[in-house]
Amino acid sequence: MADKYSIPQQLGAKARRSFHVMAKPAGSTCNLDCQYCFYLSKERLPKGPGTGSMSDETLELFIRQYIEGVTGPEVVFSWQGGEPTLRGLDFFRSVVALQKKYAKPNQRIENDLQTNGVLIDESWAAFLKDNRFLVGLSIDGPRELHDKYRVNKGGAPTFDKVMAAANLLRKHGVRFNTLTCVHRGNASRPLDVYRFLRRELDSTAIQFIPIVEPKDFETHAPQSRDQLQLPILGSPEARPGHPRSVVTDWSVDPDEYGYFLSRVFDEWVRKDLGKVLVSQFETLVAQHLGLPSQICIYSEVCGKNVAIEHDGSLYSCDHYVYPEHRLGSLRETPLDQMVFSPTQVKFGYAKSETLPRYCRECPFKTDCWGECPRNRLIRTPEGEPGLNYLCSGLRRFFKHAIPEVEQMVSDIRREAKSVLPRA
Repeated sequence: MADKYSIPQQLGAKARRSFHVMAKPAGSTCNLDCQYCFYLSKERLPKGPGTGSMSDETLELFIRQYIEGVTGPEVVFSWQGGEPTLRGLDFFRSVVALQKKYAKPNQRIENDLQTNGVLIDESWAAFLKDNRFLVGLSIDGPRELHDKYRVNKGGAPTFDKVMAAANLLRKHGVRFNTLTCVHRGNASRPLDVYRFLRRELDSTAIQFIPIVEPKDFETHAPQSRDQLQLPILGSPEARPGHPRSVVTDWSVDPDEYGYFLSRVFDEWVRKDLGKVLVSQFETLVAQHLGLPSQICIYSEVCGKNVAIEHDGSLYSCDHYVYPEHRLGSLRETPLDQMVFSPTQVKFGYAKSETLPRYCRECPFKTDCWGECPRNRLIRTPEGEPGLNYLCSGLRRFFKHAIPEVEQMVSDIRREAKSVLPRA
């Protein structure tokens, strides 16, 4: 009898298979020392990927296997870190050359690069424009909010260098999005953050990432803790700042995160609807239109967004780069086989299959699906483990936003119906 999580044989070479790989060409090496970074410690993780840079051999193996493994119409290469620009322009020139070498007919190859912006200069900006890279620029808001945690190795602020990078990208016509971490230092100032991104950076594609880090994140993988020792929803230990809190002091408070999203949502609806893409809001509208979630954290299942380290090791997710979630190596097993292995398929379905009853009975279940499994750090009021740390904030946001979203959906459907040809 076939394993529940095995990919059926009939879905072999003829099936349309799509998946996404986040590549770490410089590993966890970075030129910044952001206090909240969850990746800097990977080099010290026992039996982890360690330090190093992706070799030419590993790079070619990765590009060839990735293009071969995806049978859908598009292959998206996401270069992240650490800081990927530390590899230099010659490395990325090789990336583009190898992609051209292995490209399939009628298959689009796209690149995006997540960067802190510190090394972006005229040469980088010209290269990114010439090769159609989409850039994700990390910035946490106005100067005093950005520089609270995003400092260099000497502890010096980085705001001016990031703004200089943004100006260069605009000058060269490089498409770029902004990625803003929401933490304890900026969550209470949502409109200051959002208006800065809109007015000072003219950002029209915005992603907010909640900073949620358990105190033992440097050594322990998600779900590896004693589940019965996790704090209960609403308890002081389920918030930052308490001596026995489950999370670091810089982690966002769950209720403040709900406040942050709600205030930004109202501003977006009033001023920027149809002009600015905010990932959380766009995906909520899409879901209420009956479409799939546009981001993995709100999907029913996950597992098709894997991470490859500099040494060719593949992990279940960028947030699960721990020994127990290593799927194998490109040198031992083809990339697509690891992505669709029973181990990884089980990992993906566990997102919805392990939801506690509190989530299964929640009116916002299909908007949230328990958010990201890595944030399931607390227990329900009944004591059942597996509840998301951000639960109270997410419920606050969904309760606030969904009536407006439903009105948007009604308007969209009415407009669509009005332009349909009569029978």
